[in-house]
Amino acid sequence: MTHNVIQLAVIDMAGTTVADDGLVVKAFDSAASAVGLPASGHDREHARQYVLDTMGQSKIAVFRALFGDESRAQQANLAFEKAYADLIDSGEAHPIPGAAEAITNLRSAGVKVALTTGFSAVTQDKLLAALGWHSLADLTLAPGDGVRGRPYPDLILTALMRLEADGVGNVAALGDTANDIDSALRAGCAIAAGTLTGAHTEQQLRDAGATHVVSTVTEFADLALQFR
Repeated sequence: MTHNVIQLAVIDMAGTTVADDGLVVKAFDSAASAVGLPASGHDREHARQYVLDTMGQSKIAVFRALFGDESRAQQANLAFEKAYADLIDSGEAHPIPGAAEAITNLRSAGVKVALTTGFSAVTQDKLLAALGWHSLADLTLAPGDGVRGRPYPDLILTALMRLEADGVGNVAALGDTANDIDSALRAGCAIAAGTLTGAHTEQQLRDAGATHVVSTVTEFADLALQFR
């Protein structure tokens, strides 16, 4: 067993370890068009803002809230996943500088690492493949059967159980959105940190209750290793 207080780091992907560069909004616009949302005007702007406000949540849950019926939500989600996968294939996915090194440093110090996402497992797998990250973390997790996405605590608690951390007080979580913070607080993490490399501002992260706000995942790794 590791001697670190923090035994497990649960880290978000898009916006936290992977630069978003507007890819989620681009993919959403494709999805919105696929389900017949007007290309401009109030409805499109409202929907786009909702996507920004709910960054970090499971995408199918976002589309259910936006479009109301299950069929339309599923259609939008499929279009979103395809558009995002196409953006990955075109080389538009890039790691946050120092992210891979930070994860490697955590693992070298005995801290297990889980990479989590609000995307489907299929899209997460494509993203990992594009980055060459399949063996980077101890575990990768996406919402699915029996595992709800953020803001619920399921991804973090599932990682805790699968990677056998002693308790929630030995877990540090990092994300770039208020929903990441909410999920970490619901799970009872010792560290519920927000990073400034993604969707939400420092004020939004602090308003959500972040225990720490860091500039990058590199600073988070240092925090987790020094936590007492």
